[in-house]
Amino acid sequence: MRTEGLFPAPLDPMHSKPPPRRSILAVVFTVMAVGLSLALIWMNAGSVLLIFAGVLVASFLDACAHGLGLILRVRRVWRLTAVGLILAVVLGFAISRGIGQIPQQARFLITVMDAQLDVLQHRLTAFGIDLLGPEGGRDFSRLLPDPTQLFGHVQLALGTASGLLVNTVVILCLGLFFAADPAAYREGIIRLVPLPARGRVRQVMNEMGLVLRGWLLGQLVRVTLVVLTMWLALYWVGLPGAFLLALQAGLSNFVPYIGPIVAGIPVALVAMPLGTSVLVWAMVVYFLIQNLDGYVIGPLVHREALQLAPAWTLVAIMIFGSLFGVIGMALATPLVAIGRVAVLRFYVEDRLGDFGKE
Repeated sequence: MRTEGLFPAPLDPMHSKPPPRRSILAVVFTVMAVGLSLALIWMNAGSVLLIFAGVLVASFLDACAHGLGLILRVRRVWRLTAVGLILAVVLGFAISRGIGQIPQQARFLITVMDAQLDVLQHRLTAFGIDLLGPEGGRDFSRLLPDPTQLFGHVQLALGTASGLLVNTVVILCLGLFFAADPAAYREGIIRLVPLPARGRVRQVMNEMGLVLRGWLLGQLVRVTLVVLTMWLALYWVGLPGAFLLALQAGLSNFVPYIGPIVAGIPVALVAMPLGTSVLVWAMVVYFLIQNLDGYVIGPLVHREALQLAPAWTLVAIMIFGSLFGVIGMALATPLVAIGRVAVLRFYVEDRLGDFGKE
């Protein structure tokens, strides 16, 4: 019985060939380049998130231009210009119809909340509870993102308010640039990929773009519905500044689970001076609308777009919030959504060969 071939012969160390030196150096330099890139991204995470916000704006503009193409059979550049003009007209109309009064309403609501925090602090102190701290918990600036995380030295020089304005302008400009010619920016990234993989990378990037578009449009639908219904409900209950309270309640849905809970605190503080019945009605209305949005409207809107498990979404919000503040919490869901697409396509399907049901 021949046993040759069952067990390979031991390699002769005198005749075994060491790996080429050039390939070893290539691996070392590749690892160093990846590590350096990750370090640079981490050091400039605020600016990276700012760029990602610009990509979201570009997705919104591209979706609007695509929808307008169903009505106007003109070139894409003209459709994108029409979308910009329409948005500018809507914004100008909103400003002329009373958005300029929002700062005054905001100061009034902050005064009311500040007074109610004093009352709440006094009542808790009577029971020996110092829940709000020595400053009465009125450091509202802690609710805003750290100004040093967004544009660093520029924002510190211009101040928080002007820095936020600069960031908004930059996000809008990035969105316009990306939306003007998205294929050019996409192909510029794909050229860094080896030739055999370019088709697959292009396909996955297109899928990521559809996911971002679906998430953003779904969020805008949810925010609009929550703002309108909450505005009417709080106005019916009799709360002052109902529109501003409804607006912050609607925008809070960009941070799932945590945002609506935090946004309910101003509503409760404003309702407290108006009596127990008003407070109860305001809270019932608030949580009814938010639960309807969270458990009915949200899943219906995002069922096909994201397919994210709620637990992973909450974990992502907690991690990104602890690392990057409010802007990290707001962008956690879309970041995890496109990360899920990348892992499924490049690792699960291409690497593991698993093409089963997602």
